[in-house]
Amino acid sequence: MSPVMLDLLFNAVQETLLMTAVSGLFSLIAGLPLGLILVMSSPGGIAENHWVNRSLGLVINGFRSLPFIILLVALIPVTRFLVGTSLGTWAAIVPLSITATPYFARVAEVSLRDVDRGLIDAVRAMGASKLRIVWDVLIPEALPGILSGFVVTLVALIGASAMAGAIGAGAIGAGGLGDLAIRYGYQRFETVVMVEVIVVLIVIVCGIQWLGDRIVARVDKRH
Repeated sequence: MSPVMLDLLFNAVQETLLMTAVSGLFSLIAGLPLGLILVMSSPGGIAENHWVNRSLGLVINGFRSLPFIILLVALIPVTRFLVGTSLGTWAAIVPLSITATPYFARVAEVSLRDVDRGLIDAVRAMGASKLRIVWDVLIPEALPGILSGFVVTLVALIGASAMAGAIGAGAIGAGGLGDLAIRYGYQRFETVVMVEVIVVLIVIVCGIQWLGDRIVARVDKRH
């Protein structure tokens, strides 16, 4: 590989990791509370509210039903308003964050629903507040599943960031490994570049999955 191509590959990896990390962090910060609200407001939940549960569920399902490629283009005006441009890595983070948040919210919801109902009822019987139940029971007990779901979300974001970069080769300009693969591997018929990008993506995904599995194993009280 030439020094120029090596530099391009290094920059593309940085851009992909930046997009994945920032949008993943946003999905964690926004998605976990949404998952908690869904569980708490569900029938039999500690803060049952049918209207909130149904309304929030509809909004989340609405965003989840949109293919990322459509959402990416539809959010261009919003992206321009938030970051001042629709081009570049930071511009791609906006639709990536928006598409990842409802996805992770549902993943977190599933893990939170698996918490032993008897344990929650026992803590409620002792007079614990809703906030104490969330912090002392729901989140700690569901943490391994939440972290596993977050790892899955990060892996999905890597694929989405590559798609954003691929579209960027024509209009969005997200950068990253997807842009490198399309701009140099496909449009210039450099098969070696395409193979290198695929290998790097596999390494990144495997690395994230391995690290995530190690963290989950440490916090899982069941083992």
